[in-house]
This record gives sequence, structure tokens and C-alpha cells, in this order.
Amino acid sequence: MMVKRNSLIFLTAFGLLLTGCSNSGLEITKDDILEVARDDANATKKECENVSIKEQKGSYIISFNTNGGSYEYKIGKDGIIQERNYKRSSSEEKEEVSTSEPVEEKKEETEVETKKEEKKESTSFNKNQQAAIDAALANAGLAQEDVTDIGCTLDKASQQYTVTFTFQDIHNTCMVDAATFTVLSSVQA
Repeated sequence: MMVKRNSLIFLTAFGLLLTGCSNSGLEITKDDILEVARDDANATKKECENVSIKEQKGSYIISFNTNGGSYEYKIGKDGIIQERNYKRSSSEEKEEVSTSEPVEEKKEETEVETKKEEKKESTSFNKNQQAAIDAALANAGLAQEDVTDIGCTLDKASQQYTVTFTFQDIHNTCMVDAATFTVLSSVQA
């Protein structure tokens, strides 16, 4: 009788312990969210002025200004950037980019992918294009050998490079400033 009672107490305590652990989710603070936005904008704390953080349903709206322009982000409470707006300070152009959480899929390499790898290696870029590609890949946390179908074109009117690449069947397009090689926007489709 005593063994059953001790077992019951042990099982009850263990169940309560597991219940308590599962409800203690990771809480991301406003400072963490601001750091995500500043990191994405490639801006230091000192470079950011007029910082505003507003909480909405399941997300934060963060806005701030830098010497290069003004930024506005919508970031989920999970730390994922949902929307990103950038307005250059020297022009009235405004770019609005919406991103969603990337879906990671594991699959086996096929002959088509092997051909893409071979095609990727044969493409050459000038040093400015390569700098824009390096900035876009660094912004995505990737290396050039991680991606396929890399492309880079310069829009002379806006002085921006459009860098495109594919990572795990997700097509990425990044806009990179031609003067500073700063990533202005990034879209995944």
C-alpha cells in the first residue's frame, strides 16, 4: 500500500513538473526585437535615432532613422521579420518588402541540382557585383557555395544591385546599395 502511494505521489509530481516546463516558453523582449531590426538594417545603436517600438497583436512595429534613411519593421513575437520598409533619405523612393518565415525542406540531390551547381560555378561577376552578392549572402547567413542560380544586375537609375539566388528551392531577391553595399531589402518567394 505504501509503495503504490509513493508511486502515485511521484507520478503526480513528475506530471506537474512536465506541465510547468511546457508552459514556460521563450519570451522575446522589446530590446531583442529592436536588435533584430537593427541587425537587419546593418545599423549600430549609435546610428539609430527616433526609435519607436509599438506592440500589436502577435507582433511589434519598430521604426527608426539612420543617416542612410528610415526603417520600419513588423516583427513577430517569435523574432521573425514579417515586413520591412525602407525609405532612402536622399530620395522619395520607398521600397516595401514583405517576408514570411522560410520553410526548410530536406531532400535528396538530383541530377537537375547537380547541373545547377555546375552552371553556378561557370558564372563570373565583376568585383562590384561580387561585393553586392557577398553582402546579400552575408545578410542571409549563407555562403556562395550554399546557393544556386546566382544573378546580379545593376539598376543605374536607382544605383542598386538586384541580387537573386536560390536556397533550398526558395527564390531570394535582395536589393543592395551600389555605393555602400548595404542590403536595403530582402524578399523570399
